[in-house]
Amino acid sequence: MQIANVLIRRKIIPCSIEKLELKNNDYVIVKTDKGLEFGKIISINDNENSNSKPEFSVISIATSSDIKKDEKNKQEEKKALAKCRDLVKKYDLNMYIIDAVFTHDRNQLFFRFMADSRVDFRVLAKDLANIFKTRIELRQMGVRDRAKEVGGYGLCGKKLCCSSFMNDFDSISINMAKNQNIALNPSKINGICGRLLCCLKYENECYKECGKGLPQVNKKINTPNGEGKVISVDILKRSYKVNIPDVGIVEFTKESNEGN
Repeated sequence: MQIANVLIRRKIIPCSIEKLELKNNDYVIVKTDKGLEFGKIISINDNENSNSKPEFSVISIATSSDIKKDEKNKQEEKKALAKCRDLVKKYDLNMYIIDAVFTHDRNQLFFRFMADSRVDFRVLAKDLANIFKTRIELRQMGVRDRAKEVGGYGLCGKKLCCSSFMNDFDSISINMAKNQNIALNPSKINGICGRLLCCLKYENECYKECGKGLPQVNKKINTPNGEGKVISVDILKRSYKVNIPDVGIVEFTKESNEGN
């Protein structure tokens, strides 16, 4: 079975190909759980050895009328976006409408929005349904999702992980930064989305393993040179420096100070 990666509503989705001769950049019609969607082929892969089956399927190559319909939908989406923003202002709702997207068959109209908290948009949804005579769905979008869509460059100088190769967001905690001895400075550990850097998780397990048995900074420990206070720890080298009275600062490795 061949799998086509199709760009649908700003998201690349793997879809099965139903005996169609397709190539990159072809416009296609995809059957989804929301209805028919207009998409563009990004890449095609052989998936004969895979046990998983794509959730959606390409049912036809887009015709000239399909392309015109998509162009018309895009124009209508601009009007829908403007109208929705007017209604949000009218009802004084604390939300920002990002965009509006019709399914190709216009059976559903999606609005994505950002908000700092939960928003009661029932009246808004009812008004939109009466105006556009279709099913309305409003989806709240997180700041990490927005950063993924907008893109940019991280502190490392490379393209954001979320917008280049990540499909899902992992849970990130402040303990991951602590495990890696990273200064808890927001400008150092937060991404452009304002949340903790996704890359904190990449090496977390390695740091946890290397850090086993190492003393904490400011802890008093016994050493071959006497008792002293730990002033710094290098997790990857598995070493630490101890300030020992009447001796000075001495560096030890985990193995060299075993048993003390």
